[in-house]
Amino acid sequence: MPQIPVTRTATDRPPVPDVLVIGGGIIGLATAWRAAQRGLSVTVADPRPGRGAARVAAGMLAAVTELHYGEQTLLGLNLESARRYPGFAAELEEASGRDIGYRACGTLAVALDADDRAHLRELHALHLRSGLESQWLSGRECRRLEPMLAPGVRGGLRVDGDHQVDPRRLAGALVTACERAGVAFHLGWAERLSVAGGRATGAVLDNGTAVDAGQVVLAGGSLSGRLGGVPEDVLPPVRPVKGQVLRLTVPPSHAPFLSRTVRAVVRGSQVYLVPRESGELVIGATSEELGWDTTVTAGGVYELLRDAHELVPGITELPLTETRAGLRPCSPDNAPLLGPTALPGLLLATGHHRNGVLLAPVTGDVLATALSTGVLPEEARPFTPRRFSPLSQEQPV
Repeated sequence: MPQIPVTRTATDRPPVPDVLVIGGGIIGLATAWRAAQRGLSVTVADPRPGRGAARVAAGMLAAVTELHYGEQTLLGLNLESARRYPGFAAELEEASGRDIGYRACGTLAVALDADDRAHLRELHALHLRSGLESQWLSGRECRRLEPMLAPGVRGGLRVDGDHQVDPRRLAGALVTACERAGVAFHLGWAERLSVAGGRATGAVLDNGTAVDAGQVVLAGGSLSGRLGGVPEDVLPPVRPVKGQVLRLTVPPSHAPFLSRTVRAVVRGSQVYLVPRESGELVIGATSEELGWDTTVTAGGVYELLRDAHELVPGITELPLTETRAGLRPCSPDNAPLLGPTALPGLLLATGHHRNGVLLAPVTGDVLATALSTGVLPEEARPFTPRRFSPLSQEQPV
């Protein structure tokens, strides 16, 4: 029987999504999920959604203990996102049916010598001036709180408001929540932004597929500055900063190891230990300006274990189960780029540096609002991408 030819009309073509999110990491997924909840049709382009930097991140929600001098504006955004985290976590777990490992266990930052103790005292004074809650403890009080700490601990800061989440579980839950909210996935990387009539209209993927969209969000992490087709004055100034991370396992038969995140500065380098309820202990992280290199090195592993051992000597008894290296997306002022760019139709959600997991709730909310209303919320305005434009008079954060 002869086949009857089918004539396709314009109405037979797949509908163009309202939003294309380039990048399926935690930031891109949070943006896609929140945008879909606003009633927008959303597509995410990523070869392996949820399996990028989230595989390396430790998941500290440390708005207070990671405060740096000169970053008070960023502090406000970090605190706002931390405030939203309990509700965000509960909503995401209900939407996905998956636990994300959110723990309100607090953080203890300690000092191992007199210089570090003086630095922590200065940080405590900065906390007090900034209206933040942290409690100074003597070395004995620190060891009473965490008996596995080294005898040489000289003092510390207890910050009960700095929590943690498991980034791997978080990413998996976001993928599921996105799927249930109707988000579509293209399993490929965007190679080039599509621009027509002076407006971003989608992207071409590495397999040649052209994906059209009403608006585009570039949430590609450290790769955001490499997307082709983006005008030079709009391309985000994001560079990769390498971080190596270790994972150890506390056997079930072992006595309780750590009850909260513990962090310190050892020989001028930050080290932290993040205990999971599963028995996993995350140790990190190096900070290396080595371009796109993601090699796990013997030197990096040695330095992390050495510094962590000075802080908590008992780690030498634990099995080393995983070593990884990833790339943080870093902007010139260490703050994220959020919202519309000078190119109509193109928005950014990148440059989160060490705060990507922490800033997921507020980033998702901010981008969803900007996408659905065209208005960038007040809390995100200091972080507009246009602050880096040569024509902008705005100063970096």
